[in-house]
Amino acid sequence: MVTGTAAARAREGPGEHRLLTGNAAAAWGARLAEVDYVPAFPITPQTEIIEDLAGWFGDGSMPGKFVTMDSEHSMITAAGAAAATGCRVFTATSSQGLLYGLEALYTVAGWRVPFVLVNVSRALAAPITLEPDHNDILAARDSGCVQIHAETCQEVLDAILLAYRIAEDPDVLLPVIVNMDGFHLSFTREPVVMPSLEQVRQFLPAFVPHHAEFRASKPMAQGVAVLGGALYSHFRQQMHLASRNALAAHARAAHDFARIFGRAYDLFEGYRLEDADLVLVMAGSFSTKGKLAIQTLRQEGKRVGLLRLRVVRPWPAQTIAAVLAGKRAVAVVDQNLSPGLGGILFQEVAAALGQHPRRPPVLRSFVGGLGGKDICPGEFRHVVDVLERARPEDVQETVDFLYTEADWQQAQRLLRLARSEVDP
Repeated sequence: MVTGTAAARAREGPGEHRLLTGNAAAAWGARLAEVDYVPAFPITPQTEIIEDLAGWFGDGSMPGKFVTMDSEHSMITAAGAAAATGCRVFTATSSQGLLYGLEALYTVAGWRVPFVLVNVSRALAAPITLEPDHNDILAARDSGCVQIHAETCQEVLDAILLAYRIAEDPDVLLPVIVNMDGFHLSFTREPVVMPSLEQVRQFLPAFVPHHAEFRASKPMAQGVAVLGGALYSHFRQQMHLASRNALAAHARAAHDFARIFGRAYDLFEGYRLEDADLVLVMAGSFSTKGKLAIQTLRQEGKRVGLLRLRVVRPWPAQTIAAVLAGKRAVAVVDQNLSPGLGGILFQEVAAALGQHPRRPPVLRSFVGGLGGKDICPGEFRHVVDVLERARPEDVQETVDFLYTEADWQQAQRLLRLARSEVDP
């Protein structure tokens, strides 16, 4: 538990507002969840999270254990091993770090141990960059981990508390990844309503392990080898069913969260969807840009709405299909790229719509915001213009990249500069 003056600060409120970065909100989420153990390894733009936690462990504000590991691979392995002993575990990473630990992430999900990992999205090398897109987090979509994608700093903190309820649910028992965009959210200060420690304890009781635990009186092994596909298939099916159970676990947790904290979260967020003919589908903090563009387009009489994806694994296919049913046209704006295929979430939205009898007759794929590139109002207007012009019989042969003339001119100038064709 939190002690001393830190405990007094944690008890302030409920309703106290603080200006927090997304990283600070993540650290506070772990602190309020009263985690026992934090294995960590620094990587930009995640480092502020573990700096805050290290400071609190160091000054006694948080009891428990903080350990700097030698890599993300060992960090995730340590997180899973500690969770298997009954500890409440938190950790965080980003980009190349998530990929470096990806082998271990599959392993600990297979152990069926619950903990929370925050990923601060950053585009992948090469070329290397520090700015965000979603290829890192979507590389982990098949690992068995539940995924929640946050839009705001408030949602980062709240999602961590929800994530522990879901992860520790006896019908789930899987790691949960909470994702936020690097720089655009991790270092952006926003007002955050701080819950009191008493509220959090009401929502999130102490972790009681159900099956993944090591005791001298009850020895057991996790992650043993199996020979023969029948047993392996059984365990993989059990993981799949547990992930699907997270949908109901999320509903239970969200109900209690709204009752205790007064903030409601669903599997998705709908923005001006009720009377929308045209819908943009997005995830993450860039959805805020989409909402702003929709406000302008609405003033011009265009009936546009936005569906923001929050829970990406398990994939809520039926919910998405039901929300988009009957719309005239849908555009999925992916902040990721599967080379040779296109946007990843577009493929999943298309599959969710499947043979739905009221499937939108027009579905279009757009990719933008790679490596943190801005998606400007003009690009959102282009998306809506394409939807308005599209006919059901039209076939989209290639993905539509959101890339302006100004982007092209900047890229050409930098390439000439790299070739020393122009002076700096």
